[in-house]
Amino acid sequence: MVSHSVWIVGTSRSGKTARLVEQFCNWVTSEKEYTESFYTKRTGRKKTGHVPEFLYLKQTEPGVLVLAANDDNRRELGDIIVTSTLGKYPVRAKTPLGFFQDEVILFWPLLINSLNLKAQFPVRLRPETEQELATKLWRPQLDEEILRIAGVNESRLVRRILDLLQLAAYSGIPCEDIAQILAKGLGENTTTLEPEFLASLLLDWRNWCLERGLLTYGIITELYSQHLLSDRNYQQHLTKRYQAVLADDVDDYPSVARLLFELLLDQGAVGAFSYNPDGAVRLGLGADPSYLEGLAERCRVEILNGPPPESLSEQLTKQMVELVTEPMILLSLPKTVYSIQTTSRAQLLRQTAEEIANAIQSQQVQPEEVAIIAPGLDAIARYTLVEILVKQNIPVESLNDQRPLISSPVIRALLTMLALVYPGLGRLVDRDAVAEMLVVLSRKQQPPENPTLLTPNSSRAERPATANSTHNSALSTHIDPVRAGLIADYCFVPHPDRPNLLPVSAFERWDRIGYAATTAYSEILEWLEQQRSQQELRLIPSPISLLDRAIQRFLWNGSNLPYEQLAALRELLETAQHYWEIDTRLRQIAPIETTPYTTIIEFIQLLRRGTITANPYPVRPIGGARKAVTLATIFQYRSSRRSHQWHFWLDAGSPLWAKGGAATLFGAPFFLRDRLGEPWTAEDEKLAEEQRLQRILTDLLSRVSERVYLCHSDLAVNGQEQVGPLLPLVNACVTVISEANVN
Repeated sequence: MVSHSVWIVGTSRSGKTARLVEQFCNWVTSEKEYTESFYTKRTGRKKTGHVPEFLYLKQTEPGVLVLAANDDNRRELGDIIVTSTLGKYPVRAKTPLGFFQDEVILFWPLLINSLNLKAQFPVRLRPETEQELATKLWRPQLDEEILRIAGVNESRLVRRILDLLQLAAYSGIPCEDIAQILAKGLGENTTTLEPEFLASLLLDWRNWCLERGLLTYGIITELYSQHLLSDRNYQQHLTKRYQAVLADDVDDYPSVARLLFELLLDQGAVGAFSYNPDGAVRLGLGADPSYLEGLAERCRVEILNGPPPESLSEQLTKQMVELVTEPMILLSLPKTVYSIQTTSRAQLLRQTAEEIANAIQSQQVQPEEVAIIAPGLDAIARYTLVEILVKQNIPVESLNDQRPLISSPVIRALLTMLALVYPGLGRLVDRDAVAEMLVVLSRKQQPPENPTLLTPNSSRAERPATANSTHNSALSTHIDPVRAGLIADYCFVPHPDRPNLLPVSAFERWDRIGYAATTAYSEILEWLEQQRSQQELRLIPSPISLLDRAIQRFLWNGSNLPYEQLAALRELLETAQHYWEIDTRLRQIAPIETTPYTTIIEFIQLLRRGTITANPYPVRPIGGARKAVTLATIFQYRSSRRSHQWHFWLDAGSPLWAKGGAATLFGAPFFLRDRLGEPWTAEDEKLAEEQRLQRILTDLLSRVSERVYLCHSDLAVNGQEQVGPLLPLVNACVTVISEANVN
């Protein structure tokens, strides 16, 4: 029997997504002589040969499940499908984990009955809240000896253990089998904790969460794979709702996704899947491309043509891979590959930015056609590149730049304000924090000179200031840092329970403060007193309300805010709302005897640990693509599926090009379906690094069309010599831009 399902194989930029959408259009549209809608099923009609009979669904059913590897790709794929079909055929576009979460919440009553859970609406935990609660639960068992054996601090160990639950769930392994998998994989390794101990912690954590109706990504995936997918009632509902499934980039999906696809295909659904053999961006984070590739046996396989022979990818990929894998081969790269070489990394950052600025100013290339890609981007590199380019009026977009919320002066000021209103928080405030709060809360309530540059839809670097200086230079304040320091020195009264601010007249030379600053300080003081009195009368519902009042009074007030501040404020309110929701749920289940303001203290401390970043939903702004230079790590760039005309590969001599780094979780190889529990040897690691490097080179070269710059410094940030796997490429470059050439 010929399968109507399609398995589309192709490299990056080969048209897999376009072919997927085309296949969907073939399903839902008919030939010219047949005008019946996809969602209308009438008997007695002649069905065309291109559209299977079972695809004519009832109009009241969604019919099609569309999946994408990440949220940005999901939005883009959904938009493409809606545009291609003129919005006539409603589809449900989700990520695999988003779909699992929706299904678990939708069928929660079914899980309550089958698992004998308490009847309460489930609440999903954010990763930072998950880690904090797990740390509190496990702290009695994670003593100093355990931390010594693990060789990491408490925070890192807790995250590592939680990741094991997530990896097992993605692989379709129940929590009870984690000990067995780890015991086989770790063997006699004495540098790690006992598998039974780790598994017992995870079982306690899972059961503790389920008793309270709390869900994490790992628990959600386990509930879906172990309980919902095997439930006959759920299977009947699922197959009635979806008669077709489209999945893009399945090489980045967890193993559980194949179980879902096979269930749908077994029940007569039709599928279209795209697969990139050089993808596997999330391998090490729960993806299992080899296991998903087994779906090809149930489909009609289509192999898309690669790039044309004259393309840069076709010219460079084979040569570069050979140079990296066989360094003894004497080859020289084409003139489309340039090399920027310096001694120190500071020189490299400066020359790379200057080369980009010169090219853009001479109109060789546009900002949106340039990407800077590095195996890892530290804060110094980001700041240096952004600073130099922005000074040349060249905007820069940092992909998924997850800075801690606490790094924003606005957030720090609001947390200081909380400590001045609520009692018992005096130990969280000092003079420097008060001075910073006075500066931030005294901003002049007027729109910026050029409001179009400060709309939430514009990119970070489209502002006249750099990413770090936007808060101070783009917005003027009534109280400058010097006057704020004087006021804090003479008017702030520390106290563990009731820290206080005195009137400005408490400073003998208060005339030095000036009229504008004195007036602004008096308004802040009056507002704080009002909030204190209302708090004592219980007229402030929660700290979230107080945060909102402060934002409306001092920061918003009808004026435009820079995108960074807007994103940080939204994330602060979302985080606070989530935190108090979880706290309320826990107090309902098991009342805790604590001081009234313990939750506020813990919330402020959580933010100060830097575990929460400013990425509110939705992450991307509305509107057209930003005309800015893209700055990203390898993982961020490959995940975004972008392409550019010019690439600047930063730190080309770094050994991190072959390493998984933060994109590889502890124990990830143990949970791959084709090698469950097998030990991970040094030979396995070496082979994995070689394959990862080849995939990275092939993928990146498929995403550049004109030039590649290999940016190399002899010394790394720590002063060590850089001898990474891409060094043969640097040495093979004919075109070299060195310090001598520049100067």
